[in-house]
Amino acid sequence: MYVMHAVILAGGYGKRLRPLTDDRPKPLIEVAGRPIIEWQISWLKQFGITSFVILTGYKWEVLIKWLSENEKRLGISTYFSIEEEPLGTGGALRKVERLLSTENTFIVLNGDIITNLDISKLKISNENVMTMSLVPLKSPYGIVETKDDKIIDFKEKPILENYWINAGVYLMRKEIFKYLPEKGDMEKLTFPKLAKESLLIGIKYYDVYWRSIDTIKDIEEVSEDLIKMKNGLSSER
Repeated sequence: MYVMHAVILAGGYGKRLRPLTDDRPKPLIEVAGRPIIEWQISWLKQFGITSFVILTGYKWEVLIKWLSENEKRLGISTYFSIEEEPLGTGGALRKVERLLSTENTFIVLNGDIITNLDISKLKISNENVMTMSLVPLKSPYGIVETKDDKIIDFKEKPILENYWINAGVYLMRKEIFKYLPEKGDMEKLTFPKLAKESLLIGIKYYDVYWRSIDTIKDIEEVSEDLIKMKNGLSSER
């Protein structure tokens, strides 16, 4: 797979992470001593991606300043698109069509996830417009196992087999722009249409690390996970 650009959706408000997001956008929240976006850049650089398109809105000045100051250290180049008003994920991506239209394929990812999934497994053909990464659903609660009226075992937040969730990492062909709204979320407006027209495929990842950072508790748990990992967040290949 040859991909030149990775697009990071970084325009959200991160309301559930306040007060941490009072003075910075969500991608700059630190997890295990590094901003979320730095974890993402380090992960994608393993696949040769060094050019990043940042779709930003809330606190965009802070994010642009941080990335500009750290470009050289990270060994990347960055391009920015600023939302003057919220456009949703679909509208934000559509806004950079001119920049990306010269590329046959590009990676798009949510700006609040930390993962090590192998993006080289995201294959796409001319018959499809987009490939979506899928990870198993992990129960947010502990499970109680019973037999008749007796409790026989407890399982702490197990993986729910046969249930899959959108991991927020996509391989897209430039034809995606025909399906994006000027304003609105592609998750609600674009993806269902692609699925209905059989233009969307999913790649399942079984043994990978994947977490979305939505709450203070997520920060604490993921920080502990990353510190425990001996070799950091290396990609599972």
